Amino acid sequence: MQFNSLIPELSVENLLDSLRFYVDTLGFKIEYQRIEDKFALVSFENVQLMLEQVNGHWETAPLEKPFGRGINFQIATNHLEALVHRLQKKGISLFRPAENQQYTVNGTIYRQREFLVQDPDGYLLRFCQKIES
Repeated sequence: MQFNSLIPELSVENLLDSLRFYVDTLGFKIEYQRIEDKFALVSFENVQLMLEQVNGHWETAPLEKPFGRGINFQIATNHLEALVHRLQKKGISLFRPAENQQYTVNGTIYRQREFLVQDPDGYLLRFCQKIES
């Protein structure tokens, strides 16, 4: 297995709940886990995330839900509408519905369809799919 150069590690309240959400609902794959540490590395297409149950080891201040305030993780996919359908089927509300967006970067316009959803701990995930012009 090759590790990405940047792999966010998310502190989670309950690893099993997080794995149910990431794996069973969103379709992430468990690459490996250390059950004794309540830790797992999961992947989705080209994305890797580490999930570790809160253990007092990494907290720089008291954790309070929603976790990850002020950050959202953009995750590119080629299966955006299928993800929306999976979330709806599970009864999970979207933080922001799927919509088309465009962003200008150095004079070039990029278009993508995106939606936002919160995981069980409140981390904000922004799934996006490129729209061909």
